[in-house]
Amino acid sequence: MTVEDFIRSIDGTAPPPGLSLPLQALWWDRKGDWEKAHSCAQDEPDSNGSWVHAYLHRVEGDLGNAGYWYSRAGRTAHSGALQQEWDEIVSHLLALG
Repeated sequence: MTVEDFIRSIDGTAPPPGLSLPLQALWWDRKGDWEKAHSCAQDEPDSNGSWVHAYLHRVEGDLGNAGYWYSRAGRTAHSGALQQEWDEIVSHLLALG
């Protein structure tokens, strides 16, 4: 799936089959459902889930909690625009296959 395919899929009612939990979280985030997004990120214990979890807490405005999750992800806290980070994470996760 390309980034463009992923973005187009957001017009649907549910994430496409086969998406990882972190990608599902970003899909729900873009749909405006932070709770579903957070639930998906929380259910993925690896570093990618932690990165998405950190991003979601930035969206929420809870920078302290975001910092914790960036640390769990092994990443430096992102300080750029939320859209920039969303794009970066989606591209990274899709490249993993």
